[in-house]
Amino acid sequence: MFFSDSRSQFFRPLTSKYREQIVECLRLLYERQYSESADYGESLQRDQVLEIFEEALARAPLLDGGDFDLETRFKSEREQANWILNQLLDHGWLEKQVDQATLHSTFPFSRMGRLFTQSFAELGRASVRTRHRNTRNTLNALEAFLNRGEVHDLLDAYEYSERIISDFTDVIAELEERKRELVREVEAQLLVQQATDHFFDFMEKRFQPDLSVRLSADSVEKHRDAIQDVIDRIRRKRKEFKHEAEKKVRQLAPELAQPGRSVLYLILDTIEDRMRRAADLMLPALRRALQGFTKRADIIIRQLSYLNTQRDNDVVELCRALAQLTPEQQGERLEQAGQVMATLRVQLIDPEQVKLTQRKDQVPLQTRLEESEGGISEEGRRALLVQTLLDQAFVMHNEGLRDYVVNAMAGGRIISTRDLPVNNARDLLAMAHAVETASHHHFDSDYRFKVTYSGGDARNDYFERFDVFHIELQHDTAAAENTEQP
Repeated sequence: MFFSDSRSQFFRPLTSKYREQIVECLRLLYERQYSESADYGESLQRDQVLEIFEEALARAPLLDGGDFDLETRFKSEREQANWILNQLLDHGWLEKQVDQATLHSTFPFSRMGRLFTQSFAELGRASVRTRHRNTRNTLNALEAFLNRGEVHDLLDAYEYSERIISDFTDVIAELEERKRELVREVEAQLLVQQATDHFFDFMEKRFQPDLSVRLSADSVEKHRDAIQDVIDRIRRKRKEFKHEAEKKVRQLAPELAQPGRSVLYLILDTIEDRMRRAADLMLPALRRALQGFTKRADIIIRQLSYLNTQRDNDVVELCRALAQLTPEQQGERLEQAGQVMATLRVQLIDPEQVKLTQRKDQVPLQTRLEESEGGISEEGRRALLVQTLLDQAFVMHNEGLRDYVVNAMAGGRIISTRDLPVNNARDLLAMAHAVETASHHHFDSDYRFKVTYSGGDARNDYFERFDVFHIELQHDTAAAENTEQP
């Protein structure tokens, strides 16, 4: 139980009219013991604690009322500091420790007192905070556990993932509080300059350092896939790795153990679920809260600006003056105003604002096709036909060349160009292009042609002299091992 032993009236010091002074004493004592200015090699004795409390009493105001108000009138701040110290000792905020060697007493915080005082200290602290790094810290801790197998890294990732949700909640609550504070300032009829200064001060000092990073560099949407990938790789680790991690994590965090369930997988599933909730629920809620805050600030600033510009406008006074007149007098006044407003006003245009723009003439493009009057003559059509037939006659395709060489081999594997048959003009063209079979290869076939120069020449009825090549059909793997350029 929390309210037991010395903590039975733990919060009683914070209910009297001295509560603000006691909070300031706790905050200043916390800074002297745990902040960057603390001397960790020295414990605070009674006189030092009383001096700290006297300094805090000079800062903090005295509040009114209280259910447990005291009628005691302190003669000095030293006496009040001594009373506050006794109150904190009696109700469990501080502890008294006695050195057995020197018999000197020191007054450190109790565990619960330090935890609650830490909240008071962080409220007014202006130090640098990196709450927005919890998403990246989760990813880094999981990667460290994956690489080194250190269970403490896994527990750090588990703690960082919990802080992601709490950070989102804190920021959303802060935005709502800022929005209510802005409304209260307007209701108190503050100047428009003060309201705008507070808004831009928040945007520069809070949004830019923290929220903009949370929505961009540290966005859970950005790191969600990377964290999921690391979790999947941890689950695919060897059984020995997971067994050793399971044994260590049960020793370090026995409160997480559940009957019949792995603690390692429980932590991984919890981190995965927290990332899903942060990306699907908390991040859209943060964006809606920020949008509502900026929209409310924009509306209020516009209203204040309009009221500020209308401050010197006498339309309202004129309406009040007309309301005090009789209907006849009102009609007469309005008729006179209409005659004045209906007069002709002549205004001249500024010559410097009148510019003659020259349009660029576009050149028309004729795309219409017209037939020639006479058409193509008979001789022209005959010449086109002859040219087409000549072009087709001397065209040799790779398919026809391959079939010619294969038929000439008659089932063999090698043939010489001097032995290629010539039965018609098509065979003559194929024989002239026979060496081109070296570059012909079918992608769907395992065979290719290899052409090698024999070193001699020959002649026939169609050529006075031509070089003799040997054309060999071989398997593609063999050709790859023994390739020769013709």
